[in-house]
Amino acid sequence: MTEMNLTKIEELVREILIEIGEDPGREGLVETPKRVAKALDFITGSTRLSEFTEGKMFPTEFCEDNEMVSVNNIPFYSMCEHHMLPFFGTVSVAYLPAEGQIIGLSKIPRLVDYVSRKLNVQENITRDVGQILMDITKARGVAVIVDARHMCVEMRGVQKVNSTTRTTFYAGEFKNNAQLRNEFLQSIPRVGQ
Repeated sequence: MTEMNLTKIEELVREILIEIGEDPGREGLVETPKRVAKALDFITGSTRLSEFTEGKMFPTEFCEDNEMVSVNNIPFYSMCEHHMLPFFGTVSVAYLPAEGQIIGLSKIPRLVDYVSRKLNVQENITRDVGQILMDITKARGVAVIVDARHMCVEMRGVQKVNSTTRTTFYAGEFKNNAQLRNEFLQSIPRVGQ
């Protein structure tokens, strides 16, 4: 994939500063274009990757049908593709291992980072984490819950501070089994606690 042209981004940030009535030569803003370019490089790092490559699977003793693995409250940060403002929150993931294979627990937060580090919408983060995890693990089921605050909702427009958006993804047994979904939902601490 192509690398981001940080010098070009710096030039564009200087132009934006001028257009909003700021002086890019002002002491507090002199280094801002460079910092913004570096921040955007990090925040959108997944845009320049073709796929998630860290989904290492490990053999384990065969898991019984009722065994669920969940990783809850994984923090994430992303940027809204509509306004380029931040949104952030937590991702909780569960899966039902199949064929004696489990994914390394650190790979799930890495997957969340991979999916969220690009211009995005919350619905896509939820779906992509679920679908990629299902593809990697070949699990009997996957569930994903994303709770997030959106600065495009809080800072502009309707200006509803502390509002939270929840999105869900269910596949396999989680889609068809309400009791299993409820068990997963009850394992997630409530928003704001």
